[in-house]
Amino acid sequence: MTTSTRDTPLPVVLAGARGHGRWHLENIRRLHRAGRVRLVGVCELEPLTPAELDGFTTLTQCTDFAGLLDATGARLAVVCTPIPTHTELALAAARRGVHLLLEKPPAPSYAEFGRITAAAAEAGVACQIGFQSLGSGAVPAIRALVDSGAVGEVLGVGAAGAWARDEAYYRRAPWAGRRRMDGVDVVDGVLTNPLAHAVATALAMDGSTRAEDVTGIETELFRANAIECDDTSCVRVTTARGRHVTVAATLCAEEPDEPYVQVHGDSGRITFWYKQDRVLVQRAEHGPEEYLHDRTDLLENLVDHLTRGAELLVPADATSAFMKVVEAVRQAPDPVPLPASAWHAAPGERAPRRVVDGIDGLVATAADTLALYSELGAAWAPAEEVTTS
Repeated sequence: MTTSTRDTPLPVVLAGARGHGRWHLENIRRLHRAGRVRLVGVCELEPLTPAELDGFTTLTQCTDFAGLLDATGARLAVVCTPIPTHTELALAAARRGVHLLLEKPPAPSYAEFGRITAAAAEAGVACQIGFQSLGSGAVPAIRALVDSGAVGEVLGVGAAGAWARDEAYYRRAPWAGRRRMDGVDVVDGVLTNPLAHAVATALAMDGSTRAEDVTGIETELFRANAIECDDTSCVRVTTARGRHVTVAATLCAEEPDEPYVQVHGDSGRITFWYKQDRVLVQRAEHGPEEYLHDRTDLLENLVDHLTRGAELLVPADATSAFMKVVEAVRQAPDPVPLPASAWHAAPGERAPRRVVDGIDGLVATAADTLALYSELGAAWAPAEEVTTS
């Protein structure tokens, strides 16, 4: 791969500059000011306003991503568009030798993910996946603690995500909360999109990031909201290490809280609040130890990879285990609607939201015990709802 000089800003195009894309726009602005990148194009359905583009000078705006890459000579593309569009945009970039930062989930199916990785490999372009939690310095620090035997033999990894989303969240875009749309996979469920970081980070804590590291997947998919996808779910991955990685997640929390991942050892436990880069180590014959870690921005890391030879933090192939989970969710039966007796309505930020009674404790217990909802006695989660792949 040809690298650029350290001092030349890399021309970058942003596809999807609203919604979560606003975060990417601000991040590009930061790196633009630092002289690391130069925004040369924006691909959006509605052009950005001068106020939104404050600080940027000459650039092109259009709705044709491939044409934008051709017109601007971009070296990098940040793709933050609806999930079903990722594959075609990634392929367009690869065909033009443009390196990628691709938002998670990278694709709605394992087959589409394979098309992306094959095209990137053939073109010799870098493809970084936007799991920002995996840019945290906590990740290698925890792996080093585990390898040193700080918590003894690892028994498994659990993750808990208890968030709240109101009904307006599912009206934000036509694809929101959909499993399929117009015959195309979307798979916008709690495990595969809003709390996808919990899944990917838990797999990373086990050292099981690639497809071959996964030997089995059990899923329990439920929904309290009137949507197609799951909003309250649990997945248990069996890894080639012979361990379980269990992730319990909901968008119907009673009291929303920070998601976390726990590494369970036979003589201690490590808890990682991945949005805060905060780590708590609890082990036998030691007092609790808490650490805060720095985080490396993934676009900046991609720029460093191209200009300084830095190792990519989240290359696409290191997310193939996560994509096996996406595929298991995609192939599972449609999520089971929870009975009206299992949830109640509560005020939300913009609209009412549905709250699953007792879900906060259930999510935490699943992460602590590595058990599925059905095994914890949830009345709405009978054992026959477990899907194994």
